[in-house]
Amino acid sequence: MIELDNVYKFYKTDGHKKIILDHITTKFESGHSYGIMGVNGAGKSTTMRLLSGTELPNSGKIKRNVRVSWPLGFAGAFHPLMNGRNNVTFAARAYGQNVRRVLDFVEDFSELGDYLDAPIKTYSSGMMARLAFGLSMAIEFDCYLIDEITAVGDARFQARCEQVFAERRKTSDLIVISHSMGTIKTFCSRGAVLVDGKLMMFSDVDQAIDMYNRLNR
Repeated sequence: MIELDNVYKFYKTDGHKKIILDHITTKFESGHSYGIMGVNGAGKSTTMRLLSGTELPNSGKIKRNVRVSWPLGFAGAFHPLMNGRNNVTFAARAYGQNVRRVLDFVEDFSELGDYLDAPIKTYSSGMMARLAFGLSMAIEFDCYLIDEITAVGDARFQARCEQVFAERRKTSDLIVISHSMGTIKTFCSRGAVLVDGKLMMFSDVDQAIDMYNRLNR
């Protein structure tokens, strides 16, 4: 379970305060997958970073009693001057994983070849996505955070991504951000709608989609 306790998150830009979460107390319960919806600029990606711990709230607490992933494909923690192999090794150790197993998985899955030993700063966006997705799948989390499911690589590689992701879904929960209601309905049974700093939770994903559609009219 991921529990938000009076979480307040805002940004200040040009003297204006943009409130993302306005003292929110709620729970994402284990055993359920959630879709987070909201109009552009509502703060969905910021909320995802808060849930993962890659960003902190201004006040309040976020408690996790399950192993939560970083946002799927998130490459912000990679050090650009280190090579791919060293970045993967660092992440594996940080999460208490068997380094050899994680490296073998990422090397096979990402298909980066010799580029795995090249500095991250030399990677194209596609190569970065392959590495980040491979690392995300190499570590088995209780809950995967997904900020828009995007196609990576050619059709064959996309099929491999779908296959390993389907395996992870059998034993893990998901929290998904997507503008595609089809994607939300495919992966999620519950929903949350973010609007004006409020996070409205729905036990039925169809009710959440109806609310999101009303906001989008």
